[in-house]
Amino acid sequence: MADSSAPPPPALPNPNYPADSLPPPPARFFKRPSVRVTSEFDSDSSVFFHKVSCKLLDSVAKLKVSFSNDHKGEVVSPPQVSFISQYLSIHYNFEDESTILNSSVDVGPRLQFRASHDLKARQGEASMLAKFPDPGYALQLSSTFPSAGLPKATLKFPLGEVSFVEKEEEEQINRAYSMSGTVKGQIFNGLGTAYFAEDDIKLRYSFKDEEMSFIPSISLPSNALSFAFKRRFGPSDKLSYWYNFDSNYWSAVYKHTYGRDLKLKAGYDSEVRLGWASLWVGDEAGKAKTAPLKMKVQFMLQVPQDDIRSSALMFRVKKRWDI
Repeated sequence: MADSSAPPPPALPNPNYPADSLPPPPARFFKRPSVRVTSEFDSDSSVFFHKVSCKLLDSVAKLKVSFSNDHKGEVVSPPQVSFISQYLSIHYNFEDESTILNSSVDVGPRLQFRASHDLKARQGEASMLAKFPDPGYALQLSSTFPSAGLPKATLKFPLGEVSFVEKEEEEQINRAYSMSGTVKGQIFNGLGTAYFAEDDIKLRYSFKDEEMSFIPSISLPSNALSFAFKRRFGPSDKLSYWYNFDSNYWSAVYKHTYGRDLKLKAGYDSEVRLGWASLWVGDEAGKAKTAPLKMKVQFMLQVPQDDIRSSALMFRVKKRWDI
């Protein structure tokens, strides 16, 4: 008879792991999401703006919360909460207790449906975008609900787009439609663009090379003429000038960059009779995450021409923390 008190036989070693190592821990299906906090302060309004966001369900969705407070810590605007995913987003505003739903669904590579609905106002909009086999061509139909008429049709093509919409006029007997759109094309060595809506037309021509840009434009039937001139003196220096013949207002801006994260700008605006100078630390057009220490700072000095003593120095700070 076998002795029941005898020790069990030793376990065979696992050939997949070394003898002195432990097996890996079991897989975790849920892990703590990373939290991103972005705070921004504007000295002009003395208001702090905060945004907190995190990715959920292994980056399938994102949750955002934004709110503002003053320097005393009192809430200036109630928070706004957003839940964003690939096909559905929900935005809730605590101030007016409104909820907006947005949805976007792709049905194949050439058909897309979009819808937006305000639950409190009971209003929304739905659109369908169909792409043609030829690249650059597409047809979009959009309609508001409750529906007030035929949907708006927009035809997109490589040289621009044209939209047709039914007019909303009182005591309308026959259906009337309005047309608007944009048409562009190469003219000489530049790009010509025409914007038209109802009875207004704006013509714009843009010539640009490595050192200079010249952009005149005219609006019809008002015949308002203006132009923009830009001159680059090197990779770090650029001068921009705008003039409006109709009002005789003009403005000028000189920009000098020190690498990517430092930019100095100075300018004057004759309409408000104001001179100013601005210093950016961090990419002006980029996000805080691309700036050094994930922080952007702007200092601006404004000098009114009519009252130099009322000059003001303002600054903005934007900082991001990843937790």
